[in-house]
This record gives sequence, structure tokens and C-alpha cells, in this order.
Amino acid sequence: MTFEQILSTIDDAVWGIPLIVLILGCGIWLTVRTRCLQIRRLGTSLRYMVMNEADGDGDVSSFAALCTALSATIGTGNIVGVATAICIGGPGALFWMEVAALFGMATKYAEGFLAIKYRVTDSSGNKLGGPFYYIENGMGKRWKWMAKLFAALGVCVGLFGIGTFTQINGITSAANNFFDPTKSCTVQLFGAEYTLTTIITGAIVTICAALVIIGGIKRISSISQVVVPFMAIIYVLCVMVILVANVTEIPAAVCAVVESAFSFEINEVAGGVVGILIAMKSGISRGIFSNEAGLGSAPIASAAAKTNDAVRQGMVTMTGTFIDTIVICTMTGLAIVIGGSYAPELGLEGVEVTTHAFQNGLSFLPSEVPAFILMICLVFFAFTTILGWNYYSERCLAYLAGSKPIVTKIFRWVYIAAVAIGPYMTVSAVWTIANIFNGLMAIPNIIALIALSGVVAAETRAYDKRKTIEKYQ
Repeated sequence: MTFEQILSTIDDAVWGIPLIVLILGCGIWLTVRTRCLQIRRLGTSLRYMVMNEADGDGDVSSFAALCTALSATIGTGNIVGVATAICIGGPGALFWMEVAALFGMATKYAEGFLAIKYRVTDSSGNKLGGPFYYIENGMGKRWKWMAKLFAALGVCVGLFGIGTFTQINGITSAANNFFDPTKSCTVQLFGAEYTLTTIITGAIVTICAALVIIGGIKRISSISQVVVPFMAIIYVLCVMVILVANVTEIPAAVCAVVESAFSFEINEVAGGVVGILIAMKSGISRGIFSNEAGLGSAPIASAAAKTNDAVRQGMVTMTGTFIDTIVICTMTGLAIVIGGSYAPELGLEGVEVTTHAFQNGLSFLPSEVPAFILMICLVFFAFTTILGWNYYSERCLAYLAGSKPIVTKIFRWVYIAAVAIGPYMTVSAVWTIANIFNGLMAIPNIIALIALSGVVAAETRAYDKRKTIEKYQ
């Protein structure tokens, strides 16, 4: 059995029916307990997103905390992850990605709420929070082992999953697609053949990441506040042009997505039977990779927000899932389905699928233009994800080993080394490793969210009651 076959077996075991039921069930349970807050309070949440709280206690503004979280979520998951999901599970994977995101907004709300509710202040006055703190302080000291398990898995996700390999791999793949699609300029390295584009791009990104990472959370958040909104707007505008240019094909694409989501028929995309479970697994796992609802990462950034209102910060936190999946991933998925870019006969994978969709949808432009736009968007999205997950991993490590400067410094260089290694790994292995660690990391966090759902529900009801009284005063 090859290494990739072993990884695939582990991935199938982790992302089986129990985990899918656990993640979806948690989102549904929190939706019921908060009385569909993600729908009722969406407008208010979007306003809170850009309105910093006066006199709030914390390290960075709520908007900066959200941008830090978005910097870690808006990345290859939106561009490469959606494409991979559709290639594996057919168009129906997009449907299940949206279902998971809708309930995931309630999950993300609870994560943001608990991050503020149970955060602590360290000896330097910094605000610290996240699943390890709400597990330990909310569930009790006897559950500290689970908090430590989450933190250990969080370090692994950052080093071997979302944070490094997948992001740098996506960046170099996009650069290759644009600068050397025929792989004409190659060299032998590590016993294999790689393009010069891969080597040069990997080196540049690694150096740039090192320069920012050494500066810590404040430098990461300051860059994220500028880069994330700017690149997200550019990307959304480009996909909107594609959808408007192909507006007559959108109804057929939506029908294909829904029909595929509930299909038990033989489907050439996956080379076999593509039933509901395969579409669900592909859509939900890639959806979590993209928006990280239930993963437990966003509350680590949310805990640093300048706020005294846990409910308000929870609402701000859940807008990340709305922006990331319900807006950006949906648009990307529709563009891919409209262009038929996932068809197996095209022989495309990863970023190549989305590039084909852009070139097909923007056919009135020279093919180099859409490819260049997508490459730039992917580079910046993935780069900020590298930065955001470095912060998450550091917080997890600090919980395990204590806030020791020497430990943090060593970890940062190890993290940078992982970024440097990423370009030389295969696409399938990279995504499978990320899937495995994502699933494992989600388990202790989901258990904590369910256990503390009563606290979330009680304070949400108190907030609703307070707002009702204020409305009629």
C-alpha cells in the first residue's frame, strides 16, 4: 500500500458518517437553541462587523480580529477547495457545503461567544482565548486533557494542514499555471523534477511570510485588515462578472447542484457511485476547510477583540462563515459548474479547475488575463492564511508549553520551514493530510460546543430580551 493510499484510508475513517453527523448535528442543535440567530440577526451582525465597540477591552478591534480570522479562512479553500470538492463529489458537493455553512454560522457564533466568555489575561496583559480555555474554564478542570488534545491537534493543523502545505502548494500551482503551464523549465530536486517557477515562487513566499511572522499578531492583523477586504472585493467582482456574463446558465447550474446532491446514480466525475454520502463528505469537509466552522480556530482570534459583549462578538465572528462560504464559495462553485470545468475528460485538478472556469466565463478577454487575476487573488488569499494560522498555532502551543519566548521563536522558524517544504508535495497528499487533521481537531471543539450550548442559549435569550426592551423604549 502506497503512502497516499494509507492517507486515503485514514481520511475515510476520520471523515465517516459519525463525524459528519456530529458536525451537522452540532450546527442544527445550536441553530435551534439560539432560535435561528444566524438568520434573525444577520443584518445586525454585518453592521457590528464594521462598527468597533466603544471602550471595549482587548488587544485589537473586532474588525481586525475578524480580518485575522478571515485571513486564515479566505484562502485556497475558496478557490482550490471548492474545485476539489466538486471534482470528487460532483456539483452536489456545493449544495452540502452551503447546508453545512448555514448551520455552521450558528456554530461559529457559539465559538465567538465562548471565546469572549471564557478568555483570560496573561501576565503581559494580552487577552487569550479559544477552545482550550472554554473547555477548561467552561467544562471544568477534569476536561483539561481534552483542551490539551485540541491544542496539540491545532499545532498539527497549522504545521501540516491548513496553515502551510495546502496554501503554499496552491500558490505555486497557480504560478505554474500562469508562468509555465507546459512545465518547460524544470530542474531535478529532492529526487524529483520541479519547475523553476515552483522553486522561485516558493522561496519568495517563504521569505515574505518569515518577515511578517516574526512580527507577531499585531503585524499580522494590520496586514490582514488591508489585504483581506481588498482582495476579497476584487475576487467577488471578477466572479460576479462571470455570473452576469453567463446569467442564462445559472438556473441550469443550480438545478445540477441540487440534483447531484441527492443522486445515487453512477457519476463519471468520481469514477463510480456518487451517492449522497460522498457528496456530503466532500462538501462538508471542504466547507470546514474553507470557513473553519466547528474547527475551533476562529475563537482564538476572536478572543483578542476589543469588546465586553460576548454575544456581539459571536455575531461578528459568524459573519466570517457567511462571507467565506455563502458568498465567495457559492460564486466560485457556480462558475465551475457553469464552465463544466470539473469534467474528468479535461484532466484538471486543484487550481487548474478554477482557472479553466475563469477563462471560460471571461472568454471575451485574452486567456492570460483571467489566469493572472486568479493567480494574484490566490497568492494573497493563501499568503494571509499562512499568517493567520501561524498565530493560531502559536496560541495552541502557548497553551501547551506556556508563553515562553524561546519556544515561540523556535516554533516560528519550524513553521516557516514547513512553508518552504510545501511546494514539493503532491496536491492529493496535501489535501488529504489537511482533511485528516481538520476532522480530528473538530471533534473536541464540537463536544465542548454541545456541552456549553446551554450557556450560549441563555445569554443569547438575555440579549434578545434586552434588545426587545430597547426597541420599545
